[in-house]
Amino acid sequence: YTIPIAREFLTELTEKHDVEDALFLVDDADDLIGGLRREGLSYRVQLHGGRNQVERVFREVQRRTSSFSNCFSHVDPVTAETWLQAHAVWWNHA
Repeated sequence: YTIPIAREFLTELTEKHDVEDALFLVDDADDLIGGLRREGLSYRVQLHGGRNQVERVFREVQRRTSSFSNCFSHVDPVTAETWLQAHAVWWNHA
């Protein structure tokens, strides 16, 4: 591995998850490709396409989580949980 973060990431990933049959999508990240090869994991280089759609979803989840955290950082956890439960009911019936 050329970058310690890639090695640490792959080590933790393989210890915590069953990824032997997984196909990793990478975008010319040589350090990650080398690490996947060394671990014997399958990968495919994909510069555009479905990978970008997944990244957009993750960015949106991250943005919404951060926004929620900023809005409720000063309230009692019970208040935040009550709000989340009410929102879930509304969302599921909307």
